[in-house]
Parts: sequence; C-alpha cells; structure tokens
Amino acid sequence: MNLTFARFCLTASCAIALAGCAALSSQRQATVADGTHAELAILESTDIHSNIRSYDYYKLADDPALGFERMATLVKQARAEFPNTLLFDAGDTIQGTALADYQALVKPFGCDEELAMYRAMDTLHYDGGTIGNHDFNYGLPFLAQVTDRSMNVDDVSAQHCKGPHYPLVLSNAFSTRDNQPIYPPYAVLERKMKIRAADGHRIEAPIRIGIIGFTPPPIMDWDKRNLEGKIYTKGLVEAAREYLPKLRAQNVDLVIAISHGGIDVAPYGSQMENANWYLSEEPGIDVLLLGHSHVPFPDPGNAKSRFNNLPDVDNQRGFVHGKPAVMGNYWGKSLGVIELALVREGSHWQVDAALTHSEVRNIRKPDGSYVAPDAEIAPLVQKMHATTIAYVSQPIGDSDFAMTSYFAEVGDVSALQPVNTAQREYTERYIATNLQQYADIPVLSAAAPFKTGFGGPSDYTEIAAGPLAIHNAADLYLYPNTLTAVKIDGARLKGWLEHAAGLFNRIDPMKRAPQELINQKFPGYNFDVIQGGLTYAIDVRQRNGERIRDLRYHGKPVDAAQAFIVVTNNYRASGGGRFPGLDGNNIVLSAPDANRDVLINWLREHKHLTRAQDGSDRNWHFAAVKTAGPVVFTSAVGKLDVAKADRLDNVSLLKNNSDGTATYALDLSAPRQ
Repeated sequence: MNLTFARFCLTASCAIALAGCAALSSQRQATVADGTHAELAILESTDIHSNIRSYDYYKLADDPALGFERMATLVKQARAEFPNTLLFDAGDTIQGTALADYQALVKPFGCDEELAMYRAMDTLHYDGGTIGNHDFNYGLPFLAQVTDRSMNVDDVSAQHCKGPHYPLVLSNAFSTRDNQPIYPPYAVLERKMKIRAADGHRIEAPIRIGIIGFTPPPIMDWDKRNLEGKIYTKGLVEAAREYLPKLRAQNVDLVIAISHGGIDVAPYGSQMENANWYLSEEPGIDVLLLGHSHVPFPDPGNAKSRFNNLPDVDNQRGFVHGKPAVMGNYWGKSLGVIELALVREGSHWQVDAALTHSEVRNIRKPDGSYVAPDAEIAPLVQKMHATTIAYVSQPIGDSDFAMTSYFAEVGDVSALQPVNTAQREYTERYIATNLQQYADIPVLSAAAPFKTGFGGPSDYTEIAAGPLAIHNAADLYLYPNTLTAVKIDGARLKGWLEHAAGLFNRIDPMKRAPQELINQKFPGYNFDVIQGGLTYAIDVRQRNGERIRDLRYHGKPVDAAQAFIVVTNNYRASGGGRFPGLDGNNIVLSAPDANRDVLINWLREHKHLTRAQDGSDRNWHFAAVKTAGPVVFTSAVGKLDVAKADRLDNVSLLKNNSDGTATYALDLSAPRQ
C-alpha cells in the first residue's frame, strides 16, 4: 500500500476499509488532464485553549456548549461527507483551563509524557498547525518540551521530548542566538486525492500543499517576561515575503497560511496584531486559516458581525482579497470548513474560487441541542481530568457574600475587590522589604472582570457565599499572568482610567430610543477598575478620553504630577490592551509569583471574607444624568436579585431574551449608583 495515501485515507476518514484503500492505491496511475476538477475540504480548529472535555473547571460542572471532544464529532462528520480532507490547528492550543495550568504550573510532567491536549488531538491525525500567543504563556522551556522543539534559545533544552504527531510551523519568531526561526517556518505536505478522471475511472491524484505559520508580533510585549532577550518577531508581511518564495520553490500546488490572528483594515505596521487583511494580499498565498479573535468568520446573517462592510472581505462566502479564508470559533465550539474547489491547470492544481466557499460549523445545533462528544477523547485524558478536579477542589477559605461578574461593568466590585486587595497587599509588603526607595509612594491595584458574557450566558464568574476552593480563585483570575507593578504619575493614572472607560458607548441624554451602554467591541478584560483609596466618576455623555471626573485619592484631588505605584499583571504592564503610558518601560516590580497564586495565598491567610470588608468598595460611579430614553445592557437572565444584593438599585429588568440572557436598564439619574 502507498503509505502516504494510506495516511491521507485515514485522516480523510475514508468510507472504505484499509483493504479498499490498498485496492484503490493499486489502481492505474493516470496523468491528470488539464481541466480536471477535484474537491478538498480544509478543516480548521483554533483557540481550543485546552478545553478538551466539555467541562467547566471553575464551576465544576459539565458544559456542553464547548469542548474539543464535541468538535471532534464535527471533524468525523466532515470526513464522512467529503472524500478528501486536511485538518489544521491555528494556535492558542495548550493554555486556558485549570487542567492546562495543572500540567504546566502545579505538577509539571516529564519529557517522556505527551501533553493531554496533544494526546487528544493526535487521535484526529492533524496535518499541521501553528503557535498562538497564549501558547507562549508558560514560557519557552515548557513550550519547547511539549512541542518537541529545541529552538536554540537560552534556558531551553535541546532534548527530544514527546510532542504532537503533526508539524508545527511558524515563520515570524526568531532566536536571538542565531536569528533563525524557533520553529520550521513552513512545511510541505504530500497527499493524494481521490478524484474521477475524464473517462470516469477513480484515480489517485497527487497534490503538494505548503503550509506557513504566523503568530501575533505583540507577543514580545504580552509575554515580555518569558521572551525578552530570547526571541524576537517580525511582521506578518515581512515574514511572508521572506519565506513564501522559498516555499513556492518547493513545487507546491497550494500554500495555506495558518495565521493566529484576525482581520483588521487599519494601517499596516510590523507589530500589527490582526494583520491578515494585508497578509492575504501577498502573492503565493492561496488559503488562509485564522484565529485569535474568538469570533467566527465568515458569519453570514449576523448583522452585528465585525466583518460586515469591510473592503475586499466577503463575510458571506468567506473570502479576503479574493482568497478563501475561515476562522472557527473558540474553546472547541465550532469547526472551520473550507470547501476548496480545485481545477488542474498547467500540471498544477489551482483554486476555483467560483465554486469554493467557507463556513463555520457549530457544535450547537439549530434546535439548541449539542452534538454528542466523540467517545474516543474522554478516556485519553480521564486521569488528568480527575486529578485536576481534585486539585481545584482543595478548600482555602470561605465568604459571607457571593462574588459575581454579572454586573461588574455597571459597578459591582464583588469579584474584583478581593483580587485588588490581594495584589496591593502583596506589593506593599514586597516594597517594604525589597524596594524601600518606593516606600513613600501610594500603591494602587488594577483588576478587570475576565468573564462578562462574551462566551454566552454562562460566561460569568459566579461564586456563591460559603466555602472557597482553589477553583473559585481560578474563576476570579483566569489567566497565568505574573504580578507586575508600574510607577506612573497622576496624569497617566487618569489616562489609564480613560482608556478603560472605552468600554462604554457615548450616551445622548436627549434620545428617546434605547441606547446600548456597553461597546461590544471592547473586551471586558480591558475594563480595569483601580482601587486602593482611589475614587472617580465616569461621564458617559462625553467622548472617549474625556470621561473621568472627580478623580481623588483618599478624598483629595489627584495631581497630574503625583506619583503612584499601580500593581497589575505582566500583560497589561508590557502594553497589552494598548493603554497609554504602559509599554514595559516603567515597570518597578516583576514578581516571580502569578497573580492567581497571590490571590490563593491571600485567601488562605484571610480565611474568612466579609462583604463589608472585602466586597463593597464601589469606588467608581457613573456621573448622574437624566436620559429621555432607557440606557440598556445585557447580562444573564434571572440575576436581578444579584444586582439588588450588590446595592445596584438603579438596575431594572426590561425583558427576557429567551436565549439565556436578559436586557436590563440602568438609571443614570441617581446621584451615585
């Protein structure tokens, strides 16, 4: 049997048995005539974030709305539907759940073990993938180990370890030692397709496919602590122009760009986060597999899609600058599919754009139910799954109040104040012991709500009053960031808050029609609330940059030149979120401890939290304004009692949206909400 074809037959989930594959491969090899047509389905996962099981480790409950094990069912369905398929992953694969953190941070495993996420992926026989920005979060030594890549980078072992059984490519990240890519920039896949010749016979048709990978260049800011001095990045366009000619010279029929990034039509720069609109213009790229943005593309029929009305972007059929592209949703919620029509021209296969289209297939069915999980996946990771649950169930304290994020964007601080207090007290102790030159500078702390409904009506923090365990702390602080503090002045402090206030749309008091308060394009994790003696108001009548009012520290107006230490995380301090004055140059403390570990230790020390002491410092409010019509926002349904318990008496229910969410109204006329 032709082994190359046998592997393709397996990855394409051929309907015939292996014996049939052998018989097919032994059929006559015919010359493929110009004008011959073929179909190749390109399947894509992206932003799985180690959600292997359909399970929420923070709520300790099954969650059928996500999970690689259900996306795997979509893969097998697609392989049964299409005679020829390839499967790729666009990154942000190994980080994102408590299970991932356990393997990387709590009890790191040996070089001879394969990461649970990759073990699951190998059952689907992926054909290739790339590295996303969050895959760097655990540091280069860990990434090198689990992907079996030496990298020739300081502190990274050259030892061969167990990695995924498919090639990883990355063309725009380089070692500072030798200026060489830390992963192969590209790879060539030799496959054989099943097609019918002009005379009607089934034949094998060879095809050579090049793949090239890209990661967001700003990883150097976002993961500065892990990457600075070890690697550097290039812009997507610059890397493409360096390596595409070399890849095309390998006599490939097609080139697939696997790029962990979205689509942005802003002016291009080498540090552009979502530069694929420009990448798609590069000669030599035929297909694009995208990610990072946590939204599907194409998204036909969605009037709110960010991809509507972008120049040279077809949000119906999935094309960018005339080239087929797809971006599946995140956490295993969907599978990207490009039905790639091919035609033989001049002894090579070419894309027939007129007959090609892309789509995103969801694990959630139109009737609201979900596809069943693939039965092969759960047994592969059951031991690690159970170990993770046992770890995150360890008790660390208790609370007399619920900590939630349902109304964090309109004033509730119950899920933010414990984080801010833990960070501030840690930093104050550290400064007193190790950085006495800053001992007289006030310490503030910034925290943002990480779960504000972006992922659906269950994507909120909800920790009931009562016992607290490690999984509750992980629910309050999702990411493996490390605690970092910066020194800024009062002017930059105000600028920080102004940027965070970009969460809100500008409200016209004279409008009678309902006005949406929340800017859906602004991530909730960028809505920093800064506490520690600071008070301020947000005037949503004003344009961005002119909204912060009455900024005070312990009751006194903040002077523009007044010095502050603000403790945050390495992502924010190094430029994540593009906050003004935060670019990594004013860091005074890069702690060895993760923000989450700081919180866990603080909870263990304090043992018992009370609302009066730990969850009621509502230090910001909306400037009072009477509006002619309602100001509205969306949160989970049935949570009005949560708002009342948090003393948000200006929140009222308008309607149940019948999808797990509800529309609430916010009365801005109250003198202080």
